[in-house]
Amino acid sequence: MNTLTSGTMPMSSSTDASPGIGAFVPVDVSAARHRTSPLRWGLTLLLTVAALQIVYFLFTNPRFEWNVVGKYLFSANILTGLGVTLMLTVVAMVIGIVIGTIVAVALLSDFGPGRWAAQTYLWAFRGTPLLIQLIFWYNLAYLIPDISVGLPFLPPLAQWPTNAVITPFLAALLGLGLAEGAYMTEIVRAGLTSVDPRQHDAAKALGMTPTKAFFRIIFPQAMRFIIPPTGNQVIGMAKATALVSVIAMNDLLHSVQIIYNRTYEIVPLLMVAVFWYLVVITLMYGCQSRLERYYSRGHRRDATQVPLASEQV
Repeated sequence: MNTLTSGTMPMSSSTDASPGIGAFVPVDVSAARHRTSPLRWGLTLLLTVAALQIVYFLFTNPRFEWNVVGKYLFSANILTGLGVTLMLTVVAMVIGIVIGTIVAVALLSDFGPGRWAAQTYLWAFRGTPLLIQLIFWYNLAYLIPDISVGLPFLPPLAQWPTNAVITPFLAALLGLGLAEGAYMTEIVRAGLTSVDPRQHDAAKALGMTPTKAFFRIIFPQAMRFIIPPTGNQVIGMAKATALVSVIAMNDLLHSVQIIYNRTYEIVPLLMVAVFWYLVVITLMYGCQSRLERYYSRGHRRDATQVPLASEQV
């Protein structure tokens, strides 16, 4: 007869072990799926019907004249205008990012005149429409007939006619770049202020100068917050370049307008412009996603790396 000594517990074999009351039973939920409700099915059906209706409308309406679209889609004038649009987008965004970074640093600095100058710049360029700014730069010769270089209140060392310097391309860059710099200022400022202030103290403790700390510590961490809205600004800039057609800049829209003013095929030529804008913006979306993933390394948690509840006990 087996007896139990005081203070001991009976041992059970592993074959007849069963979870007791309150014991944790691991449940694998990796294959769990959300239960589809009738409302979701109804919305899916509605969206499918709407998509089919749009496709049917696009390909059965003869007024789109898809043969004309195909004729001009890769014409030399259209591709030249597309190249000008891309160049304006890239150069104006570079100007805007550089100006925005400098002005954002000035806003966050303790240098009073620098902050006042930055605030005045934001007030002027964010408070006026972009179209007005483009027309203003294009007609700058009315206010300043000649552009001179020299010391104030002394005869100029060099002088050029303003109309020879401010070409339509330069006027477009000034209008787009300076306006974009005002918006990029707020984006960069928000990104810089999102960095933990203790990072500044850590950089100072390591003996870094403020400039070195900014470029090695602060700015790389702020990029995670700057990239998404900057990507949206790049996409908006690609579409905003259509405004330069009012100053006779030969961008994509202006190239289309020149052709349909001659042929009166307005809708198919506009569809050519729509096609190329969609291609460019789709590529920009892809680049933005890659940059976001790159600068979010170490801040995203992959669901496949999260341990199961059974592995945590």
